[in-house]
Amino acid sequence: MKRAIALYMATLFFGAFMVGAETTVDGRPALVLEGKAAKLVVDLGGGSIADFHLQGSDLNPLAWDSWSFSENPDDPPTPGPRSMGHFLCLDRWGPASAAETANGMGWHGEASRVVWKVVEKAKKKKDGIRAEMAAVLPMGGLTVERRIRLAKEAAVFVVSESVTNDKPLGRIYNMVQHPTIGPPFLDETTVVDANARKGFMQGGSLPNPEEPSVYWPQALTRDGKAVNLRHLTDDPQPNVASYVIDEEYGWTTASNATKRLLIGYIWKTEDYPWFDAWRHVADGKPFARGLEFGTSGLHQPFPILVEKGRIFGRKIFEHIDAGETQTRSYACFLLEISDGYQGVARISYRDGELTLWERDGSPEEKLVMTVGELFVD
Repeated sequence: MKRAIALYMATLFFGAFMVGAETTVDGRPALVLEGKAAKLVVDLGGGSIADFHLQGSDLNPLAWDSWSFSENPDDPPTPGPRSMGHFLCLDRWGPASAAETANGMGWHGEASRVVWKVVEKAKKKKDGIRAEMAAVLPMGGLTVERRIRLAKEAAVFVVSESVTNDKPLGRIYNMVQHPTIGPPFLDETTVVDANARKGFMQGGSLPNPEEPSVYWPQALTRDGKAVNLRHLTDDPQPNVASYVIDEEYGWTTASNATKRLLIGYIWKTEDYPWFDAWRHVADGKPFARGLEFGTSGLHQPFPILVEKGRIFGRKIFEHIDAGETQTRSYACFLLEISDGYQGVARISYRDGELTLWERDGSPEEKLVMTVGELFVD
């Protein structure tokens, strides 16, 4: 509790906007981790992973900024916390209730609306470059502590996040990772793959929004037209579709063969059982794609989640008791690919290696990446 209070007090000094910052990137305080293979930038004004790119290249798949959705996107961005690239949705995914909104709760919770404090600056360790940061969510009564490890030799980083309920009472909540890819990595040729299974389109009628159901990568528009969500050109419908994961590990990738780059995520399904695909188009071109994974697959306020309970047998919210801490992890990686790459058919993680099999390729056509132990904090 004392640590949570100290972190909260730190956020009150946001006017300086330099709490715990090691450096600044584009005029904003940031934590930078740099290995031989890749560079990682965390924006401390909201805790977003704003940049992850290969050394020797400036192509950042996570080049997306929520400022582009503001009322005046052409104006210079104002200082202050906001979501970029890969941000964390905590304590909710989607909208607050009307009463909560009136009290100041925003979309996707507070994690990307507060300043994050560096707890341990980036240091070289035996297994990579490590750092720790934390944030307090005053309305939600939660503290989140994040540990990041960037591999020395490989373009892979691992994040472990622990959420503690600082209140004297238990509560329900959700935790959703929101990686967002944008141009120039995102264009009409970018392909998204995942091991998602049964799903549904957001915006369906209650009390059964999961009807009609579909199977990844299929989705349906409002008029019933079938859509392949691996691709995005000039029509974003449906904007959001959610799917369950049936395997031990969930994974998703986005690959751009013309730019010869792939970004991917892998996580334990017991941590994040849902994959949520968001798509947005601007001026007739792909503008944003959310490769989201989390504890919920229903984009609704808590009262509706409680009433619904489960979808496809999966929980759509979590409970955290008073003083309890819950920890979840994921890994992100970059790989160079050929200019004819067709996308990912499947991924395995075994004995410290990630193996990616290409779609429509022979069994021998695979990419292998040595990553070590991913899910040991």
